[in-house]
This record gives sequence, structure tokens and C-alpha cells, in this order.
Amino acid sequence: MRLRHRRDRRTSLRRKIAALAAATACLVVAAVGVLVHLWTAHDIRSRAEARAFNSVYAAMDVYRRTGALSDGAALDPAKLPAALRDPADGERHTLVVDRVEGNVGPSVWAAQRTGGPGSPVLAVQVNMGPELSDLPRLDAAMAVASLIALAAATPLAAYGAGLLARRLRRVAETADRIAAGDLDARTGPTEGRDEVADIAATVDLMADSLARRLRVERQFTADVAHELRTPVGGLLAAADLLPAGPTEDLLRARVRDLRALVEDLLEISRLDAGAEQPVRARVPLGEVVREAVQRTGLDTELDTGAAETVETDPRRLERIVGNLVVNAHRHGGAPVLVTVEGSTVRVRDHGPGFPEDLLRHGPRRFHTGAAERGAGHGLGLTIALGQARLLDADLRLGNAPDGGALATLHLAP
Repeated sequence: MRLRHRRDRRTSLRRKIAALAAATACLVVAAVGVLVHLWTAHDIRSRAEARAFNSVYAAMDVYRRTGALSDGAALDPAKLPAALRDPADGERHTLVVDRVEGNVGPSVWAAQRTGGPGSPVLAVQVNMGPELSDLPRLDAAMAVASLIALAAATPLAAYGAGLLARRLRRVAETADRIAAGDLDARTGPTEGRDEVADIAATVDLMADSLARRLRVERQFTADVAHELRTPVGGLLAAADLLPAGPTEDLLRARVRDLRALVEDLLEISRLDAGAEQPVRARVPLGEVVREAVQRTGLDTELDTGAAETVETDPRRLERIVGNLVVNAHRHGGAPVLVTVEGSTVRVRDHGPGFPEDLLRHGPRRFHTGAAERGAGHGLGLTIALGQARLLDADLRLGNAPDGGALATLHLAP
């Protein structure tokens, strides 16, 4: 069965990489913005505390020398926070007040007792409102810069993801071609020296190894079939010279079965080697199918009432239909029905149906799939699928809803 690319998945991968890059950029921008905001606010508070501390020091020096108060200093001001009204020692103390009072925003108070216990407290208030008011503008500037950076980073991330997706697409297309039977498909050298290049090289090495093994297998099959053809022909000729009798008839039948097996092996080896070429002609599909069914000599119900004329190789089409009919009788159950509708041929039996393993992986040589489907060498369906591919036809194997195997062959009209 042929694997198909899913463009939506490739597009999804590209979008996911771009979205991940954009989300990472947003996270970094948000983290940087928060850190800048916090650092700036802390810096404003630190500088305000230092200014208030130094102002109290200078004001206290002026007060002690002259008894006058410098600008901004006051004794026991009414707005002085309670925590600074009664310092326990004569040292300078500072306190940050975040509340807004009138036109004064968050501020820093610094206070020091002018003398011993009970003496007035000298205090200075430093307003941080003007500086803190710049924070929203800084945040807005950071946000605008972040949006600009994000707008520039997202297309770059999408472009980079597109390059990666295209490289992965080449590897996936090569793998699909190999799975479809093109053993000469290779990815070749890829840009960069990263994991994608390693994957591409691994796929190519796998294809080389697979191609070598298949060539050896095909050559072995062809050699065995060619070597057996001559002695089997001699056996058949010798069997025909024997006098008539039950033993001789059984021997002839077995020799004919052996010759049919050898011919099947030769046909498969030619299909594998690509040595077969169809000879196309416009033929009535119903007549070709009827003749193919009659050649099998098996009791089969046939309905060709809706058949059309198609362009195909009639000999190969007869081979496909004949193999499907024989397979239905050998491994399925009666009645076997062959229906022709337009350019579609359906062969159905009423047996146990195709096993799940065959439906999942396709027919395999010398493997019938299930014991209940009877004995056989498993080459009939393999040849039918090979001939269908040669005719550019679509042969699908499945099971009917009410039981039985169903093979459907779609031909180009």
C-alpha cells in the first residue's frame, strides 16, 4: 500500500515551530520587561532613600550649627509616620511610604532626633512620584519595542521552520517513494550537518541495503524459475508418454501444478525487474471479463450488464481477473460473484474473507494469511497486484459487510 504525504501535517509542523519561537520570544520579552520594571522601581527607591538620608544629615548639621532649618526639613511634621516619631536612638532612620497624599506621591521619609529623649525630631520627605510616574511610560516603551521585535522575529522563525520543513519533506518523499516500490529513490546530500542530514543519510543507506537484498532475492527467484523450467518441461513431456491410469493422471496433475508454479515465479521476476510492458487496446470490458472467467473453468456467477469499453492490455486484464476468481474459489466459499459496473470489476466470495494481516500489509509470496482460507503458494494475489500496477489500475482488497472477501479493480475508462 502506498503511503501519501499529508500537507496539513507538514504545515502544522512549520506553524508549531514558528508558534514555539514566537511564544519563546514573548516569554523572554515578558521576563525582561518585568525585570526592567522591578529593577527601575528598586533603583528609584534606593536613590530616594539615599537622597533622604543625605538630606537629613545635611539638615541636622545646619540645625546644630545655626539652629535654622534648611529647605525641605521640618521639626516634628504632622505627616511624619508614627514609626519615625519616637526614634529609640539618635541615629538616622528612613521609611518608604507608598500611599499618595494630595499631590505628593509615594515618598521616602528620613528622620533623626535632634538631641536627647524628648527633643524634637528632624525629618525630611523625598517625593518619588515624578520618577515613579515615568515607569508606565517605560513599560509602554518596552511593550512597543517587544512587539516590534516579535513582529520581526516571527517571520524569521517561520522562514527557518520552512527551511527545516522542506528538508524533512525531501526525506519523507524519498521514504514514500521507497515504500511505493521505487528502490532507486534517494534523498542525496542535504544542506547542513545536523540531525536532518543524519536522517537523510540513514534513509539513503537503508534504501541501498534494501535494494541490494531485494535484487539478490529477485535474482535468486528468477534463476530458480529459469533452472526449473527445463526439467519441469521434460517431466511434463515424459508424463504425457505414460499410459493412462489413476497414478499417471495424478502424476500429470502434480507436474502441471509444478509448471504453473514455475511460470508464476517467472512472471513475478519479470514484474519485479520492470521487464513487462503493457500492449493497450480499446476493448469491451464485459467480454474480456467473461472470457477470463470461462478460462478458469470454475462455477462463477457473472454480471456484465453495465460494462463499458476501456483502454487496457486484455491479456493482462484476463490474468488479473482469472487469478482473483481462482483465489476466491480456492480460499473462499461459494457462490463466487463477478460483477462489472462501468470500468470497475468486483470479485466476491462468501467464505471467511481476507485475514486482517493481509489487509494491513498486502499479499505476501508463499503466505496465504490464514489456515481457514486453505492451502496455496500465495502468488496469485501478488501477480494480480503487480499486473494492476502495470496497467495503472487500482486493485483493492477488502471484506464485504455481510461476510466474504471482496476484490475491487478500478480501470481507467
